[in-house]
This record gives sequence, C-alpha cells and structure tokens, in this order.
Amino acid sequence: MIRAALLSACGTPPTIAERPAPVPADGEVAITVEAVPITPLDVLCASGTSYFGTPATPYVPGVQGVGRLADGTGVWFGTSAGMKPGVDGSMATTVAVPTADVVALPPDVPLTLLAALGLSAVAAHAALTHAGGLAAGEQVIVLGAGGVVGQAAVQLALLSGARRVIAVTRSAAARSRAEELGAAVSVPLLPDDDVASLADRLRDAADGPVDLVLDPVFGVPAAAALRVLRPAGRLVNLGSAAGATAPIESAVLRSGSLRMIGYTNNALSAEQRAASLAVVAGHAAAGRLTVDHETVPFASVADAWSRQDNGTAAGRLVLAL
Repeated sequence: MIRAALLSACGTPPTIAERPAPVPADGEVAITVEAVPITPLDVLCASGTSYFGTPATPYVPGVQGVGRLADGTGVWFGTSAGMKPGVDGSMATTVAVPTADVVALPPDVPLTLLAALGLSAVAAHAALTHAGGLAAGEQVIVLGAGGVVGQAAVQLALLSGARRVIAVTRSAAARSRAEELGAAVSVPLLPDDDVASLADRLRDAADGPVDLVLDPVFGVPAAAALRVLRPAGRLVNLGSAAGATAPIESAVLRSGSLRMIGYTNNALSAEQRAASLAVVAGHAAAGRLTVDHETVPFASVADAWSRQDNGTAAGRLVLAL
C-alpha cells in the first residue's frame, strides 16, 4: 500500500488515504516521489471550473513532481491529473508515469527546489526564448515579478542574455526580492494605477529601448507595458492575474507594429518541455536560479492546499513526501 492525497469532491481539499501501489503498464515507469508542488493549476483543475471540464472524483491531484527511479536517478515527471478522466497525479508516495513524461535530472540538483521551480520556470524560460525570441543584449520588462513565474523570469531573462530587466510588482518586499534576484530596477504597481501613469513610470525606469515584455498578469499592466515597447517589440502573455481583459488601444499596436503572443505550456512538445527543464535544472544545480518556496509535510496537504486556494501562501508550497 502507498499513501496518497485523495480529492473526493471538487472544491474541497484532498486528504491522505492509503491506496494499492500502482503497477506500471507498458511504457510506464515507477517513481518514488520525494517532493510535489501545489500549484494554481492543481487547484483550478480540482475546482471543476477549468476549461478541462469537471474531473471525475475521487482522484489523486498533482500535475508534476520530482522523485527517483529504482536505480536512484533523480527525475521530474508530469501528469494530466484533473485534465483527463481516470488519471491520478503526483501527490502519492509512489506513482507510475509514462516514460515520455519523465525527465532525468542532474545528480546535484536540489529536488525540492526543482519541484518549486517546475513548470512555472519552464513557462518563464520558454515564454522568454521559444515564444518571445529573447536575443542577447535586449531589455526586458517582467510583469508580476513577485510570483513564482515572475521570479524565475527575472533570473532566466538575464541568464538567457538580456542586458537589463525591469521588474513590476505590487509589494515593497516583492520589489526588493526582484532586485536581489537581478532586476536592475523595480517599479511599483499601485492600486489606483491607470495605463498612462504606469506607462510613465516604466519609461522612467527604462534605459533605452524596451524589447520584450513577459506578462503573467494582463489587465492594466499589460496595456501600460505595450506603450513603452520599441517599434516591433514583443509582449508574451501567459496569465491574467490582474484581469481577464486589458484596455489595449489599436493605435498603440499599429503605430509600433507591436507583436502580442499568447503562451501556454500545453503547446510545448515533450521534447521542448524537456529542453527547458534541462536548462532550469542546470541553473538550479549551479546555484544560479531559485524561487521563494516553503516545504510542507505531506500529512499537512489539506491545510497547504487551502492556503494555495485562498491566496495566503508566500511563495510556492512544496509537499515533502
């Protein structure tokens, strides 16, 4: 028998239960799980309100995790729990996962940190490089720089060749943290900001042309950032934390020949995802990449899940199995 976090009804936290150990089918491999992040996607899928539809319950949530193969090799793995019916996820002491969804990790990578980085760092890296075409020497604005994606993006932009990063976030603590992680300057996002006032502050913070915006928030911040892009500049959107719509003017897009690009990890091939994970793992192993995270005992999954759901978690919550 194994221990697993079992979600019995949509909209409620999972609880620990005992289940039979999974038996790998053809093309699958058994993994002893060491750490699992609780992500917004996990909670969204389990809410029954996502575009994936209502999941069949009960099921084991968790779209990703890290652990070890029988020979001790450290691996990251992904699942489609909550997105496809009949699929159990990563929140269990042992899982059986298709080999195509398993990525071997460097022997010296901290597994808990890699769990915290996970698909959020993949999104930051691939949105900057694969979707955004980041070139060496470019100046980048990172919106939502206090979140896990934003923190990773500040560091990965510089590691990928950006000459300068401008971080935008709400709290003073998050702005200070963004500068610790390498941002040249941090710009506050104020409660009463309109597009023009935020755009003015971004222009003041810029040192020459702004080439690329990494946008996990949309809303007013995205509209303001578009106004400071150089001609033919790019904005890559991968979230809507500040609003599902944005007050974007056609004249701004047309006059600057600007490009707005939508990004989702779901569009990555397994090979592309593995390539980004390799970059992320390499930087993490070398001590060049981190994100704020908190390790939580597996037995406290219900409380940790609720904290993620109600927005009181500071950084990524990672279950230690």
